[in-house]
Amino acid sequence: MRDMNKNNTAGAGKADASGDPLGPNSEIGRKLKQYYDELVSDEVPDRFAQLLAQLEQADSVQNKG
Repeated sequence: MRDMNKNNTAGAGKADASGDPLGPNSEIGRKLKQYYDELVSDEVPDRFAQLLAQLEQADSVQNKG
């Protein structure tokens, strides 16, 4: 049992032979970054932007009073 645990954690946090710190998880990281970049570049829907503006306006009125 101890030997199995050693093998499972031996490579954790270390770079593989190619110098990639994620090793086999690099593809997952690339896909997550691609998804995040696409999500961030999407425009905010008009209705959502209107609601945010209303919240900001209500907040500024509340802070003045």
